[in-house]
Amino acid sequence: MWSRLSLAGQLLLLQLATVLVVLVAVAAASLAQSAESFRRSESRRALAVAEDVADTGLVRLALSQPDKEDLLQPLAESVRTVSGASFVVITPRDQRILTSPDPAQLGQPLPLGRSNVLEGRAWTGVVAVAGRTSVVAHVPIISEDGDLLGIVAVGREYPTIWQRLGDATPNLLVYLGVASALGVAGSLLAARRVKRQTLGLEPREITGLVEHREAMLHGIREGVISLDPARRVTLVNDEARQLLHLPADCVGRTLEDLGVDRRLMAALTAEGASQDEVVLLEDRVLTLSRMPIDVRGRAIGSVSTLRDRTELVTLQRELGVSRHVTDTLRAQAHEFSNQLHTISGLIQLGEFDDVVRFVSRVSSARSMLTDEVTSRVADPALAALLIAKTSQAAERGVQLRLSLDTHLDPVPEDLSDDLTTVVGNLVDNALDAVGPQRDGWVQVEVAGGADEVRVVVRDSGPGVAPEAREDVFEHGYTTKADGGLRGFGLALTRVVCTRRGGGIAVHNDNGAVFTARLPMHATGGVRT
Repeated sequence: MWSRLSLAGQLLLLQLATVLVVLVAVAAASLAQSAESFRRSESRRALAVAEDVADTGLVRLALSQPDKEDLLQPLAESVRTVSGASFVVITPRDQRILTSPDPAQLGQPLPLGRSNVLEGRAWTGVVAVAGRTSVVAHVPIISEDGDLLGIVAVGREYPTIWQRLGDATPNLLVYLGVASALGVAGSLLAARRVKRQTLGLEPREITGLVEHREAMLHGIREGVISLDPARRVTLVNDEARQLLHLPADCVGRTLEDLGVDRRLMAALTAEGASQDEVVLLEDRVLTLSRMPIDVRGRAIGSVSTLRDRTELVTLQRELGVSRHVTDTLRAQAHEFSNQLHTISGLIQLGEFDDVVRFVSRVSSARSMLTDEVTSRVADPALAALLIAKTSQAAERGVQLRLSLDTHLDPVPEDLSDDLTTVVGNLVDNALDAVGPQRDGWVQVEVAGGADEVRVVVRDSGPGVAPEAREDVFEHGYTTKADGGLRGFGLALTRVVCTRRGGGIAVHNDNGAVFTARLPMHATGGVRT
């Protein structure tokens, strides 16, 4: 039933409940205050009455002469009536009650409680008399010789809780009326303001929106991260936390505190919108789309979506390698076709000795290249790639040669795919680095060990600047005439090496020398 009430109704009920609680607290405080006030005022009045009675000569006379004790009862009742006390009790030293408005108490001992009146001093306090709590004043009756003759006890019974509550009811009703009116007005104003700030939505509608938002954010396969203008994370779903390696308590913390990669941070906080921007993060290739958020003309942050495209980019690169091999083989087929036409022409001319020499020369060159590669590289895919790259280098006027230290036994299929990607990228970048250089060369070494395969690609180009040895592996880095390195191949090469648990480095030795290490079995993560 509570959830069905409008926001104004819920606030009104809460206000009324608060008013009632406050009213009960005020009533309790009022009762306690009235009880304390009654005790103080009645203590003074009772003490004054008791002192007057104790100083009366008739009282001293009656206590000194037992045959005159009957004179005390009329005196006590007269004093009680005039003073408004509940009782006036007079006792001799033995504390036997001689006067009381209750005849049943006559002759009974007077309860003193904590009173020290027997020591000859007046006392006021609270005492239970005949089951009723009373404010009592005890005053000693002293003879002219200074002896204790008796005690005067004057008391006033406490009014009951209901009597005190009845006295306070008019004020409490006024408080309740005023508080209820203020509560109703406050509830309506608060509900109106809150609904204006929540676009007129009721609490159950807001709850539904939040639940739907949480289900949607954590149900989609794309990462979503939202930042405020101070670069604090305001929202992140599970996929984004996994892709960016963020801790569970990342919400509310800045990107600097979270140690986010500087290139990723630049992409997340860039000015304006971006669409499908490629970002390399450790062993993953991510595409990032960013949208700034403005509310009423004021920038309140941005929302970015992230997609993991490692598998797609790897497949695209492998497809590119395969396509390049195919194109190279097609060019070779065209070359063979030209050679067959040459042979046909020589036969038609009757130059049979020239035919034999031409065939021997072509066959020997092709066989030497194929035998050299396949005798050292047992993996068919990598061997085919190296043969194709040799023809590609020859078309550019660059010599591609295989190091004498090259030796590779058959390797697992996943390692074969990674090797073709790494070798293809490094050779392409080396060819770009050499460019149209005269007598340019590129040397490839592929050495397989028990635990890993080492790939070394050297070139005769100008090398890599010392300050750029780490930047060349970043996505988007490029050099022009001095290096020819372009922005994605080397970055992807490092992704492949890192994913397997290996690595790649570069140094200069009469040109650039790239060294890549790929473990036989991936240890750096699951192949995506």
